[in-house]
Amino acid sequence: MDVDKLYESLAEIPVAELSGWQDAFMKFYRAWFYEDRWKSYFEGLVTTIEVTVIALAIGVVLGLLVAMIRTAHDQQRPERRNFILGVLNFIARIYVTVIRGTPMLVQLMIMGFVIFANSREFTMIGALSLGINSGAYVAEIIRGGLMSLDVGQTEAGRSLGLGYIDTMRFIVIPQAFKAILPALGNEFIVLLKDTSLISAISGKEILYFAKAISSRTYEYMFPLYITALMYLIMVIIFSALQSKLERRLRQSDRR
Repeated sequence: MDVDKLYESLAEIPVAELSGWQDAFMKFYRAWFYEDRWKSYFEGLVTTIEVTVIALAIGVVLGLLVAMIRTAHDQQRPERRNFILGVLNFIARIYVTVIRGTPMLVQLMIMGFVIFANSREFTMIGALSLGINSGAYVAEIIRGGLMSLDVGQTEAGRSLGLGYIDTMRFIVIPQAFKAILPALGNEFIVLLKDTSLISAISGKEILYFAKAISSRTYEYMFPLYITALMYLIMVIIFSALQSKLERRLRQSDRR
């Protein structure tokens, strides 16, 4: 007997007479199979992945830029302070302090209901908000990795005639990347899970559709369990890819 016929046969039985497994099956069927609702979850999954990729790109670019500004400022010699770099560092510090000091959900609501109040692109607003938030944490992770390297690495690059950008690009950042990879991986996993927050501003990711289905079935357990399972699978896959990359980097160090 297929699931549709099983559901139809159980639907004829009064709810009070259903056994525990029959009642659970009926609720799961309504949350997943009924009217092809599984398609809504996968529609949300595609949006979740898109938001994660966009936010990740924004976060890495912002984080790298802020980290380089703050590192360059901190590594200046006292007698050779650059005024413009000082102003940029001040702005970068305010950005990091404000973003890290306020809740992600509040930032999303400010972006969705205040700054972009007239826009209906809630999903893209969510991606932008997540990217800006992630950038502050990525900046501190990268800055910590850059500052952990001996300043002699930078000086060696400059002595070879490389500019600051090229020194960072070819000498400093490749060495720091190996040290900061675990922390970056954890931040990206947090970013992936935080995509569920964009449903608060009507962003159409997995949780958005789960709540919509729950409002029709008046049952929240299975839609939320399905949502949690989908996020868990994505995190497991991402963690496995991160571990594989870390192993390859360790193997390259031994050669």
